[in-house]
Amino acid sequence: MSRADDVEKPEGLRLRARVRALYHGSSETAVRFRLAVLVIDLLIVGFFVAAPLLRSEAWVFYVIDYVIAFLLALDLAARAWAFSDVRAWLKKPIVWVDLFILATLLFPAWLFNLGFLRVLRLWTLINSEFFWRTIGRRYDQTRVEDTTKAIVALVTFVFVATGFVYTSFMGRYEGITGYIDALYFTVTSLTTTGYGDILLPGNWGRLVSIVIMLVGVTLFVRLGQTLLMPHKVVYPCPTCGLQRHDPDAVHCKACGETLCIPDPGR
Repeated sequence: MSRADDVEKPEGLRLRARVRALYHGSSETAVRFRLAVLVIDLLIVGFFVAAPLLRSEAWVFYVIDYVIAFLLALDLAARAWAFSDVRAWLKKPIVWVDLFILATLLFPAWLFNLGFLRVLRLWTLINSEFFWRTIGRRYDQTRVEDTTKAIVALVTFVFVATGFVYTSFMGRYEGITGYIDALYFTVTSLTTTGYGDILLPGNWGRLVSIVIMLVGVTLFVRLGQTLLMPHKVVYPCPTCGLQRHDPDAVHCKACGETLCIPDPGR
């Protein structure tokens, strides 16, 4: 092995260590870096939500798509490199969702009809350890985290369903004349209000309405449970592996094992 190879390898290792420290470290620099990444992510999600309402030339959206694709690809590559086991990282469902979103950005002409799924980036962001290590360190594994995830799941579904209705029925049915009409129909269906002024035609439209109502009610129930049910802390039982317990639990409800749950308030 040449001397150049000896120099290059340690330099590569040092660079990887720096990237890992930025993505997983707790230093002030690392936190600021992750905050900047999160701000960019939220701006991108905001663009995804507002894109159907924006009026511009097609080439402008293509340019924006490829800029966002570059940023997302760079972020995903850095996260993969900073992760200790890339294969384990690839097994995470949210990673594959992000990769699919990247594909819709790289091939907008072919995957245009699936562009509404880009809003899923909000769901993957809020359900990532990256977010809670940065923004919600003090709220990690608390009622705040559970409530935030439930709200984001509901909001994400609303915009995904709206995008699907808009893409599938815009221009094909006179009741859906714009994105606001699709959003209005989604919200009225999701809340089971059903004013009846906008109805999707045919069996396909009825099936879409049924799915929106069922999923919407399920997400509302989940949100209500998160807000009203007693909070559970995540503390795996060393004997049976039960994950969630009451904050003041002394014994595991499943096996009776004595627990020693840390009290963050002390």
